[in-house]
This record gives sequence, C-alpha cells and structure tokens, in this order.
Amino acid sequence: MLWFRDPFPLLLSNNEVDFQIACDRYNGIPSDLNNSPNAGFTYVKANKRTIDFYKYWYAERKRDDKMADQEVLNAIKFEDKFKSIGLTVRFLDTQFFGGFCAFKTTDMNKVMTMHANCCKGLEAKLKDLHMILDDWKKWKQEEKKTQIGQTSFFPRVEKCK
Repeated sequence: MLWFRDPFPLLLSNNEVDFQIACDRYNGIPSDLNNSPNAGFTYVKANKRTIDFYKYWYAERKRDDKMADQEVLNAIKFEDKFKSIGLTVRFLDTQFFGGFCAFKTTDMNKVMTMHANCCKGLEAKLKDLHMILDDWKKWKQEEKKTQIGQTSFFPRVEKCK
C-alpha cells in the first residue's frame, strides 16, 4: 500500500461509522452493502460492535480456505448475523482510496492511498506499486514546476500482470 496523502481527514469526518473499508467497485453510495469491499485498507473504531464483527468474520473464514478475507466479507455482509451485530459500514470512494482491481484513481490531486491487494504474488504487487510511485514522483516534480496542480493519469498501470 502506498500513502500519498494523509487520509485521516476523510476518515474522521464521519464519526457515526464503525468500519470503513476500501473498495474494488464503488457505486457512489458509501453505505450501500452492494459495494465490493477490498480489505487492503480499513479504518475501524474499537467498540463492542467491531469486536463482535471481527470475531464473526474470523470464524466465517473457515467456510472455504480458498476464500480471501474480502470474499468472506462479501459472503457474510447480507446475512442476518451480520445485520444483528449492528455494525455501521462506510465504503470508501475509489477516487481517493484506489486499487488495481478496479482502477478508478486518476486524479493525483485527490488520491490518498493506493493498494495492490488483488495483485497475485509479491512481485506483481511491487511492480505496479513501483510504477505508481514513479508516476507520483514525476507528477510532484511537474507540480512544483507549474504550480498549477494539474491532474495526472496513470497510463503505465498493467493491472497486476
């Protein structure tokens, strides 16, 4: 995971939320369970609901040992047990909290973090993260030169090849 900016001002702006998580696919509605979470970035308030949720989530990982954490979360988020915990969830907008699974982060003025969780293998993760970091450094140099704060797209991302 790369952190380009301090994400906490966006996270802390909503104190009514127990669990905030990055997405692979974000539909524009932060509370909609139909968003597809990516466990590459989470922000969690410590309380009874989150403790109960993590115990439940951890126990449910035994459903299928081939399922990743976020796949288990996708499977349980509509279940009655999940609902009974009363956890408030906020899905994070991919333009601020990006990842390679559904690459939506294109504006360098907005991007806070970038994760490579869906990339298979450490080599693939590091390759794309290094490319993004190189693009970030180039953008920062250009920004200093122009003082305009232009946006930049990430044309070299190979989506974890």
